[in-house]
Amino acid sequence: MANIFRGNLVSKQVFPYPDVLTLEQKETTDSMLDPFQRFFSDVNNAARNDENSVIDDKTLDALWELGGMAIQVPSEYGGLGMNNTQYARLCQIVGANDLGLGITLGAHQSIGFKGILLYGTPEQKAKYLPKVASEQVYAAFALTEPSSGSDANSIRSRAVKTPDNKYYILNGSKIWISNGGLADVMTVFAQTEQIDKKTGEKKDKVTAFIVERSFGGVTNGAPEKKMGIKASNTAEVYFEDVKIPIENVLGKEGEGFKVAVNILNSGRFGMGATLSGTMKKCIEIATAHANNRTQFGQKIKEFGTIQEKLVNMNILQYATESMAFMISQNMDSGSQDYHLETAISKVYASECAWYVADEAIQILGGMGFMKETGLERIMRDLRIFRIFEGTNEVLRLFVALSGVQYAGNHLKELQRALKNPSSNLGFIFKEASRRATSTIGLGGVDLSAFVVPELQESAKKAASCIDLFGRTTEEVLMKYNKNIINEQIVLNHLANSAIDIYAMIATLSRSTRAAKLNLPTAEHELNLTKALANQATERVLQHLRKATSPQLQSENKLVSTIARKICEQDGVHSTGVIDLN
Repeated sequence: MANIFRGNLVSKQVFPYPDVLTLEQKETTDSMLDPFQRFFSDVNNAARNDENSVIDDKTLDALWELGGMAIQVPSEYGGLGMNNTQYARLCQIVGANDLGLGITLGAHQSIGFKGILLYGTPEQKAKYLPKVASEQVYAAFALTEPSSGSDANSIRSRAVKTPDNKYYILNGSKIWISNGGLADVMTVFAQTEQIDKKTGEKKDKVTAFIVERSFGGVTNGAPEKKMGIKASNTAEVYFEDVKIPIENVLGKEGEGFKVAVNILNSGRFGMGATLSGTMKKCIEIATAHANNRTQFGQKIKEFGTIQEKLVNMNILQYATESMAFMISQNMDSGSQDYHLETAISKVYASECAWYVADEAIQILGGMGFMKETGLERIMRDLRIFRIFEGTNEVLRLFVALSGVQYAGNHLKELQRALKNPSSNLGFIFKEASRRATSTIGLGGVDLSAFVVPELQESAKKAASCIDLFGRTTEEVLMKYNKNIINEQIVLNHLANSAIDIYAMIATLSRSTRAAKLNLPTAEHELNLTKALANQATERVLQHLRKATSPQLQSENKLVSTIARKICEQDGVHSTGVIDLN
């Protein structure tokens, strides 16, 4: 995705659609699908969990026994030893059945002990992974504080090193910690005093720690009362003079922010897979109703309005799933640069799932509003996904600014080359040729070789979007320069365009694979891809026009003026007496 901001496509990770599982891994995954499904049909009761705001011990014991809490723990430590793609496939089943339980499972392994997998020393892994894999020791990820939500660097919890350099003494508190009342092992982030090796200056920097409840001084509040995911345990956690051995530093001292970001980046793909399963469930409920409900003398599936809803719901589900498994398989094949893609997947999945659930309720009408269908619980559960693991607003800025920075660095490289053209002729001619073909409409990106004949027109649309996106990114960079960081509306337009472009690329690649393999679903996948390309292209063009519109600044100024007035009046605006005559 970083290269898309330059109007360029590096095809290696997207064409052909990744297929990294060995035959043995596929057989292992298939062998787990039925036991997972039976757990949710025979043991777990999502409605009861939601009603009681807790998952009973019998259900949790069965989940541990199944290996559901140790899917990605290597087998030598007592886990199932599955990779990201296998984990994603099981997450789909979780998402289709119980998001509340899914949070308990995900908070434990997607982020709870993920830091130990990513950064743990051999000794840390040997000590903690067997516990969190098979000894029913829950893990949690403790980052958020009252003063720091999206701004993780502003945390106030502090850990002070003892004079003998053998321990850190931790004090502080965390809020809204999933598994906070259950976890005996936590990945905790705190400010620590670090000395700059170059200047000798003392600075506060975040450090990550593995904290055991048994260290003493670790307590938690009562479970929070929440809108959704009620069955998951969410609580404040308090640390009072907690004595942490120096060997429990996770990663390097002072590099806790990097640890936190990489844990979140590596876990976000699972959200896309999980919510693609949720969407499937909503579509299944809505389709069953449309097939059986008769109004005005015919099945409602025959009505154009209902058909359009079902089509759009399936398009979004297909794109979400395509993104999630493209990312997971790239991660499994060794890619280390997936942070933009996972952020895009999280934003897309959480917003599409909300839309799909809402439309499913609408198709069912009054019945959709009733508890017995399960859709109202799903909708309440879904609301949190646009907030946690990075709010969608922050992630959009992250995607846009990361991409713009990459494009900006390349632009600087070109500027340096132009200062010494005789030594950089090859680079200059290559860049000039790419820009010329794009500007006169020949297109710098050609996807025709990557897709089947049925998708050539859709591929042209995606390629034209990439070309225009690259030119628009450069245009706003030249216009705003370093001040682009303050132009959030412009950045949002770029991010929304990037998200739709990635959706087009993922579906073009996946449906091409289906067609080449002559899968039974191939024709349907091709049609979904064509429909998505039509819709996404229209949205991309609209966003890019707005990003460079001469009226944008005056519109932004108007928005800012109105917003300030609203905030001055605490949100209440009195219009006075209205003359209705």
